[in-house]
Amino acid sequence: MSKQELTPEQVENVKQFQKNEITEYHIYKRLAKRIKGDNARVIKDIGEDELRHYNFWKSYSGEEVKPNRWKVFKFYWITRLFGLTFGIKLMENGEQGAQEMYQEATRYIPEAESIVNDEDSHEENLIGMIREKQLDYVGSIVLGLNDALVELTGALAGLTLALQKTQLIAIAGLITGIAASFSMGASEYLSNKSEGKDSEALPSSLYTGFAYIITVFILILPYLVLENYFICLAVTLALAILIILFFNYYISVAKDMNFKKRFLEMAILSLGVAALTFGISYFIRLFFGVDV
Repeated sequence: MSKQELTPEQVENVKQFQKNEITEYHIYKRLAKRIKGDNARVIKDIGEDELRHYNFWKSYSGEEVKPNRWKVFKFYWITRLFGLTFGIKLMENGEQGAQEMYQEATRYIPEAESIVNDEDSHEENLIGMIREKQLDYVGSIVLGLNDALVELTGALAGLTLALQKTQLIAIAGLITGIAASFSMGASEYLSNKSEGKDSEALPSSLYTGFAYIITVFILILPYLVLENYFICLAVTLALAILIILFFNYYISVAKDMNFKKRFLEMAILSLGVAALTFGISYFIRLFFGVDV
């Protein structure tokens, strides 16, 4: 079918394709100006692909189309704040619905199939070339985060019933958490050294300790601002779930992992330990007759 034979509805679809492509081109163009090294070259190449897509669709619509400025702003800052891989994959995952429209377009623009398939494959390969240090140490971050969630939710549940005073619980939890973060960092350092990973030992230990201590402060925060210790515990558990939710969503996007499975595993483990510790604390309190 020739370009002139497109129906008004088909032309509108083509213009929507143009808008998507020129929007992503401007996102990559802005990012390439802010990023240095090999990643900048990769981002620039992806942007050039998007521009070629745009010009292909433009040859059928015969019109210029402006980018979605809000989307440019949103994904530029998501990428700047949370990393290249996460931001780009999040943006590309959001185009799943558009892929069906692209496939539909091949019925009235046969040339689109080879171009879209070739370019999409090229972009996937380019995205795979992006290198970010923080993603190289995801295992260390998971170790620190998971240990903090499991250990501290359990400790705070036990301390809540045993002490029943928010300030005492916060102080005891903070001391426990800080000491545990140093211990985890040191253990990760020694573990890497023993495996001959000398260059990774210090960064891994820092990522592990940092993830642990940040989680500690977030979980203890309710005990510093609220008065009712049972409400504090409920808020702490809700914060633990939110941390697990956010982190696993981030990893599922950036590393193409199963979100639901990882989220349920961490959530059940953390809440299960908290419930078990709370029950143990109750019986210990009864056995020793402690009343703080």
